[in-house]
Amino acid sequence: MEKVKRYLKNHFSNGPKAAFLVLLVVIGAAIFITNTRKTVYVYIDGKENKVTTFRHTVNDVLTSNNIILGPKDKTSIGIDSKVKNQDKIYIKKAMDVQIEVDGKTLTMNSAESDIESMLKVEGIKVNETDKVLPSKDQPLEKGLKVAIIRVETKTIKEAKALAYSTVTKNDGGLDKGKQKIVQSGKAGEKLVTTKVTYENGKEVSRKVISEAVTKKPVQKVVAMGTKPKVQPVSTKYSASRGSSSEGGKRIISVRSTAYSPKKDYGRALTASGMVAVRDADGTSTVAVDPRVIPIGTKLYIEGYGYAIAADTGLAIKGNKVDLFFNTLSEARNWGARYVNVHIIN
Repeated sequence: MEKVKRYLKNHFSNGPKAAFLVLLVVIGAAIFITNTRKTVYVYIDGKENKVTTFRHTVNDVLTSNNIILGPKDKTSIGIDSKVKNQDKIYIKKAMDVQIEVDGKTLTMNSAESDIESMLKVEGIKVNETDKVLPSKDQPLEKGLKVAIIRVETKTIKEAKALAYSTVTKNDGGLDKGKQKIVQSGKAGEKLVTTKVTYENGKEVSRKVISEAVTKKPVQKVVAMGTKPKVQPVSTKYSASRGSSSEGGKRIISVRSTAYSPKKDYGRALTASGMVAVRDADGTSTVAVDPRVIPIGTKLYIEGYGYAIAADTGLAIKGNKVDLFFNTLSEARNWGARYVNVHIIN
């Protein structure tokens, strides 16, 4: 400035004083303009705009260049901040985002960087168990659709019946084909704990966490009859030897002997393939001469009981029967004797 003054004094010292003063004003104005003019770069959603301005604040710079900010737009520098030459101002324009939450569809205008930031600014609460689709770190973009799924879990405890089992046991005291309930079955009870998951109020999964038996079931026991069915015969018996008939039933007098299982085996097989049986209250098996008493014939033997002709023997010829006993001592006690045999069928 001093150089300018000296130059003017040397060249215009003899001129009018007023002309000198005007020139000083012009030069000062030029210097002022040079010092106050600024070049500012404004970036709107990444697009650069070069602005030359004399304005002092961000807001004045934008307004003077017809750059209008929306209520949700964001600037990198506060709008009331002073602007310096070569400053860079970044503007992110807010965009519409659709949000489905709690049964409603909301349209939000936001300039936040991602979904999580937008939800926080807009005051939309998201619980730890809730789902956000797409994920919360998804960057915002125009037309983006966001769904918030409310996830809730409940623990349910239920008492459920525990079925009882049924077992059967053979019973030689019951006629074959008959059944008898020895013990009634009773259902037990168990406590089932289940985790149920709901999404937006609707059940989506159910998982059993634990089961505990609180009452054990009682087993049902059924007796199954194995005693062969036989027809009753008259209690009036003939003491005569030979053969006679009474009440339509044939009676023969025979010589009876007795046998028992071999000591080494504990059981005996008959000629018909059956296992020899002695059942004083049911039907026993005896050996006969099939020419006299056919195999399979049902008998009543006085002093012995009901029997079936199921076995044969080399020594059993003619009117002879060999009676089966479970033990050797029983067979010896019977010995050999004549008895009346009633042919049932």
